[in-house]
Amino acid sequence: MTEAAEFPTPDKNDDNFWATVSTLMEPSWTEPTTDDTFTMDERVHDAVRALAERISTRAQAYRTAGKPFDPVLMAAPDVQLALLRALYEAKQSVDRLAESAATVAGRSGANYAQLGAAWGGIKRQSARLKWPHAVVRKSTRESVPLHYAGGSAVVHHDADADAWWYTATAADQRERESEAVHSTYAEAIAAATEFLLAHALPGGKDPA
Repeated sequence: MTEAAEFPTPDKNDDNFWATVSTLMEPSWTEPTTDDTFTMDERVHDAVRALAERISTRAQAYRTAGKPFDPVLMAAPDVQLALLRALYEAKQSVDRLAESAATVAGRSGANYAQLGAAWGGIKRQSARLKWPHAVVRKSTRESVPLHYAGGSAVVHHDADADAWWYTATAADQRERESEAVHSTYAEAIAAATEFLLAHALPGGKDPA
């Protein structure tokens, strides 16, 4: 609680909001408690089970017959295989979201040692291999796409203005091209992320 109290908490309309938000603060997190991990397991299971019931051929047969899918049917081996397939999709989602989070953090100042620490304590070299584009040298001008909240964005540098700008397409297909007004990459990526979040689909669903 003491460490959290030391974090600055500017309001969004404050002049120093983006500069403050774009500054990496440490420690970045506290270790999850056992209750936290149990709650996570429950929420992941709820999401995965919902997908399993949609893709299970047994569940589809019950729906076709106009019959309710009793929860006890989850014990059927074929339904458990559908659950396993849904868990694989959950893993794929986690990997995509992890890459997005690592890219935002890395492009905003985090190094590979910090990314590795956040990802369960893997070594810096392993984090670099896992997310090779997350952290770039300060001298590079390469723009790396960001995928977030079902949408995507690319941040660019305007050499003439010595400022950053972004193009983005959100999950709801809204598009935005900002002006070159952001003084740092971190500020531009934060603005792009805000736009993508504001136009995410309900429930975090990907567009069809």
